[in-house]
Amino acid sequence: MMSTSTFDHLTPEQIEEFGEEMDALRQRLVADLGEADAAYIRTVVKRQRQLEIAGRALFYLPPAWPAAVAALSLSKIFDNMEIGHNVMHGQYDWMGDPGLNSRMYEWDTVCPSEQWKYSHNYIHHTFTNILGKDRDIGYGILRMDEDQQWRPYYLGNPVYAFLLMVFFEWGVLLHDLEVERIAAGEKTWAETKHLHRGMLRKVRNQTLKDYLLFPAVTGPFFVPTLIGNATANLVRNVWAFNIIFCGHFPSGVATFSREETEDETRGQWYLRQLLGSANITGSRLFHVMTGNLSHQIEHHLFPDLPARRYPEIAPEVREICERYGLAYNTGPLRKQLGSVARKILRLALPTRTPSYDGPEVVGEPAAA
Repeated sequence: MMSTSTFDHLTPEQIEEFGEEMDALRQRLVADLGEADAAYIRTVVKRQRQLEIAGRALFYLPPAWPAAVAALSLSKIFDNMEIGHNVMHGQYDWMGDPGLNSRMYEWDTVCPSEQWKYSHNYIHHTFTNILGKDRDIGYGILRMDEDQQWRPYYLGNPVYAFLLMVFFEWGVLLHDLEVERIAAGEKTWAETKHLHRGMLRKVRNQTLKDYLLFPAVTGPFFVPTLIGNATANLVRNVWAFNIIFCGHFPSGVATFSREETEDETRGQWYLRQLLGSANITGSRLFHVMTGNLSHQIEHHLFPDLPARRYPEIAPEVREICERYGLAYNTGPLRKQLGSVARKILRLALPTRTPSYDGPEVVGEPAAA
């Protein structure tokens, strides 16, 4: 575990000053929200729909199958990352548009939006990286932290990670069931009954759409269309898994105990969000394709603000971190992905020796 030691050079007063700077940044962004933000998300929705229509239409032309899969894959990535994830965080509720309202939006994946919002918006973003509270640490099946007690089961860490990547939307679906607790006898199947109807309905609708109805309307091209839809879902799953894991689990990301987060102040909350996240550098298109979750630090600091603003404020957040002597974990995709892969492999083994090879702390602490 790497927690308070990463900011124990700060006095309580400095921690609260840090929080006040974050609050001020947030208020400035809220006051500046307007037509440019609304136009952006509407444009993304329009492009996503155009890509889906193009992908569906191209399945009628067998030679264009690769182009059809590419268009449909991009459509699903945009729907999952830049639209679905961000809309369901309430980032565009202020617009008053029912189609972009967090309470009404349903995304193109097997996990019901209401279920995801509870496990992600509430559990994960409230208890970010608190061991024993944040179930996104390892998703209930992986060992992703030194302080998770090792068991022989974790020798399969790399296999579990690969399967979770390939079937990521299904892993997200099953997340709230807490199947690991059911398997351990700590929870009964009956206790999850309230989730079953919504899950089955969403799985039915998604399965019929992608693997029966859309393939059927292409007539003689049923099989290639079915395979194309499955491939597009696979591409989306792999992409989402890698972006999310690179934002949460590369080397240098901190975890925290329940005890040290009791009676947490606003400034300490901001510190936990900062130190429990990591960014990925890349081009503007890359950031859009990640739903701007390549700026995971800014997302955890301000989860309900439009993600398109994260690249804009990232330099300011980094400058604030430098002044307070706080690590700002960022790097290219290959670096962060390699770091995640090494952690998955290393933690499959029974080691409890902390290994920190993350970013160096930059800058000097702010004056008291």
